[in-house]
Amino acid sequence: MKSQKKKDAALTFKLDQEVVYPLQGVGHIRSIEEIEFKDKKVLYYVIYLAVTDMVVKVPVDKAVELGIRAIVSSAEAKRALVLISEDFEPVTADWKIRYQMNLDLLKKGSVMDIAAVVRTLYHRSRIKELPILERKLFDSALKLMIDEISFSLGKSKEDAEQLIYSKMETN
Repeated sequence: MKSQKKKDAALTFKLDQEVVYPLQGVGHIRSIEEIEFKDKKVLYYVIYLAVTDMVVKVPVDKAVELGIRAIVSSAEAKRALVLISEDFEPVTADWKIRYQMNLDLLKKGSVMDIAAVVRTLYHRSRIKELPILERKLFDSALKLMIDEISFSLGKSKEDAEQLIYSKMETN
């Protein structure tokens, strides 16, 4: 019993909690399991990612380092929606530099960073068609944002997508 309490105290996330897995989207913690790895027992989060229909196992002690985080509050989700409707600084015309900057932001994984990528690439695409890699990056960022905003605000994915586009088009 004592060891169970010790395990629970070390957990950042709980069973059945929705979490964000960077570059993948929202996942659901299905279980927390102890698995033997290199002759040691290691505690893992077992996370189901519905967007890719995939299950991943992440060591509990590495989860935060890997960027796994709780879904943002509705207030933070609303701040991200405000960000995508604000004016933006024009970015470099060199798509390779722009791509790397945006990829780095996506890897950070915060909802505000994701919103910044969505806003930048959306407005860039209205000026000139995006190269294929950037288009894929925009699609990924948009999907991540829709996923998290829908969970955070309790909306369907379709409603979240409409809300995001309506905010971007006001600029």
